[in-house]
Amino acid sequence: MNVRARSAVVGVLLGMALGAPCSSGAADDPVDSQSYLERALKAGAPFRPEDVQRARQLVGQMTLAEKAGQMTQLEIGMISDGQGLALKVNPEKLRKAVVQYGVGSLLNVNDQALPVEQWREIIRQIQAAAAQTRLKVPVLYGIDTIHGANYVAGATLFPQPLGMAATWNPLLMEQGSRVAAAETRAAGIPWNFSPVLDVLTDRYSPNIGIRSYGKDPPLVARYGAARIRGLQAGGVAAWANHFPGKGH
Repeated sequence: MNVRARSAVVGVLLGMALGAPCSSGAADDPVDSQSYLERALKAGAPFRPEDVQRARQLVGQMTLAEKAGQMTQLEIGMISDGQGLALKVNPEKLRKAVVQYGVGSLLNVNDQALPVEQWREIIRQIQAAAAQTRLKVPVLYGIDTIHGANYVAGATLFPQPLGMAATWNPLLMEQGSRVAAAETRAAGIPWNFSPVLDVLTDRYSPNIGIRSYGKDPPLVARYGAARIRGLQAGGVAAWANHFPGKGH
């Protein structure tokens, strides 16, 4: 299968609607089958009209500088001091990024999982800064919950994606993703940089490696669909990545 065909198979996942219903988890659910994928790709409910209208109103009120700020994402180290458990938000850095420049998104954490309470305080301070902006648009915080909520101390850890795919059970992936989403959301984080839908055509790829579900496009599609279903059922927005930037 050539690169164009691989991209077409995996890229169909981008059409999945947010909030689409998950599988029931019943014992007779199809496991690792084409029927699982077909069911998982059914469109979900559309966005509520009032939400769409509110989003359009906000964008319509934004200046060019505010739009640029909303499209900017910074790593948490740019608004904090310290590392690990000593990490703390720096009020001056935070104000400069969010209030002065209108940065719309922050991501990740430095080198160590943080307790839920510490995460909530970090998110609280970030959103308090967002409330000081003209339009008061909340900052969107994202994190790499790849094999469980691995940046939340005490969270349940699962095998890496390549290991989960080796179970040949997409329903297991879906159920584990619900757990990961719930534990991510408990920390106040609503967005996850997962699933990784890159097809692992190079087993030595340093950028993708065990974050991929494998080298077979239909397999990647099934587990990507299961991952999205589980995450969003648990209350966290999924983000299909990395293609075309890193994809094989």
